[in-house]
Amino acid sequence: MTKTLIVPGLDGSPAPHWQNWWAATDPRALMVDLSDPARPSPTVWEAELASTILHHPNCVLVGHSLGAVLIARILTKWPQLKVRAAMLVAPAETKGSDRIGHFGQIPERPLGVPARLVASRNDPWMSFSRADKLAQSWEAVLVDLGHAGHINVASGFGPWPAGKWLRDDLLGVAPILRGVAPAQKVAQV
Repeated sequence: MTKTLIVPGLDGSPAPHWQNWWAATDPRALMVDLSDPARPSPTVWEAELASTILHHPNCVLVGHSLGAVLIARILTKWPQLKVRAAMLVAPAETKGSDRIGHFGQIPERPLGVPARLVASRNDPWMSFSRADKLAQSWEAVLVDLGHAGHINVASGFGPWPAGKWLRDDLLGVAPILRGVAPAQKVAQV
């Protein structure tokens, strides 16, 4: 059974965030415990995530915001880690940010695993055009959620069953939704 490692971002993902809901409702999921989520250290977070991956080889990584950036850093820095796939939701732009600028530039090269980048057209943390460019650089499939804000609690994302469906589809185990256009699947699941 493939373990899903949920990777939170800046300030964590407390209830009712979809990541918290996912970790609580999916026996295959585990929230990665990252130190000091209000003041993240890139090197500490990388070591903590790498350690968790080593304990759960062939996992799928699901990151939100700075957690998505952390996943990109890990996959490009340590390609020898055994990761089956990655889903990067609403990555946050680090450049020019007072709180996360110390994470440095977001890697812009292939991630080396099947990947999806889930983005919104009105995300205050990253423009859709930037997300599209990152998806191309990462060789990830871009999933356009339309106007969904930062895909967090403030934009209405507590429980998010479609996120689980996207993960399952990425792994090739999602149920087929007959008669539903691909863009509608994400909204209807």
